[in-house]
Amino acid sequence: MASELLQDPQQLAALPSEDRPPDEEASAMTPEEPKTIAAGHAGHAGRDGARSRRRLAGAGHAATATLRPVRRRDPVRALAVLLAAALALLLTGGVAHALRVPGPLVDPGWLAANLEQVTVIDVGSSPESFVGRPRFAREPQGLRQVLVEVGGRIPGARLADPATMRRSRRIGGRSVDFMLPERDDFEAYMRALGARDDRPIIVAPMGSDAVDVDTAARLYWQLRYYGETNVALLDGGLIGWILAGGKVESGPARAPVAGSWTAKAERDELLANSEAVAQASLGGGEQLVDTRSLSQYYGMTRRPYVSAAGHIAGARVYPPELLTRADGVARFLPVGRYRDLLRAQGIDPDAPAITYCNSGHLSAGVWFVMSELLGNRKARMYDGSMHQWTAEGRPVTASSGPPAPR
Repeated sequence: MASELLQDPQQLAALPSEDRPPDEEASAMTPEEPKTIAAGHAGHAGRDGARSRRRLAGAGHAATATLRPVRRRDPVRALAVLLAAALALLLTGGVAHALRVPGPLVDPGWLAANLEQVTVIDVGSSPESFVGRPRFAREPQGLRQVLVEVGGRIPGARLADPATMRRSRRIGGRSVDFMLPERDDFEAYMRALGARDDRPIIVAPMGSDAVDVDTAARLYWQLRYYGETNVALLDGGLIGWILAGGKVESGPARAPVAGSWTAKAERDELLANSEAVAQASLGGGEQLVDTRSLSQYYGMTRRPYVSAAGHIAGARVYPPELLTRADGVARFLPVGRYRDLLRAQGIDPDAPAITYCNSGHLSAGVWFVMSELLGNRKARMYDGSMHQWTAEGRPVTASSGPPAPR
């Protein structure tokens, strides 16, 4: 069955952000023929318990939807493409040169140009929004349409389940949740998503807020820990992709073919344990960067799986609202802006640092900024974070003086 195309030439309203817990549920899609939509926006869902489809409040940019004729593949053209590819392999001695990502971030333009050569992993959609399609409503004046409900996916994307991205592990005789999986478990997780050793991996958040981006950064960190170098985040996520004019599939997705991805190494320099954090807390040479909200940092609120309110002594705070742009699409800031913001919080962007949060989720985003965007190769992450720290009965404090310039 040929794909149906819906074209929307206008950009739509940006999505509102909300703070959401990191744990989610997702389910496998059944293999059927997808429909393709190119619209002004795409889907996202809230994360209170099981992910559900999100409805948008407020008006946005105009979006006029018109049906396009069905496009059918030309068999002669397809054969010509295959013959050209075979000739190219013959001329290069049969060696296929794998595509490399240009850096830790890619934009929609780069992805559109290389979509057939990469594996896109969607970590922001719910099972419902992943197979859905945008829903529009006309403004009261009747002059334009705005997006009120979102759905769909980047063509060929695989839906990841962040709830199973991390696992419980036994540490010091106790079970610690939300941790880095064992090597074999993570390898199986990535293969089930269709990841391959000969293709770049593009991790795509929804792009609605910083917390959503942190989920993508967490998967990126796990891939980097296990030695993957050909991986990048999609800046702006699915929303940025749609606003740039990218096409979006809808309808049930084909089940991914099992991939061949392998863990290449275990990069322990990216991982901090409780002993290293305790040493840093005593002034042992590494900065501690708390990446949670100010209310959690100051002990006013806490997550249920964190046993005590407050922060680790000596930590500076870099809250989630400083991670991405505040214009409705969660894109990363210019590198120089991050340097200024980190220094304003009393954090040296170039000095050794350990990031932490409640469970190793929010801290992945700030680690990504310091390590991958700013090039601080002495930045690492405390995987167990406050969940492990407080479970071990280690001390916390709710007081802190003003950040001291470094």
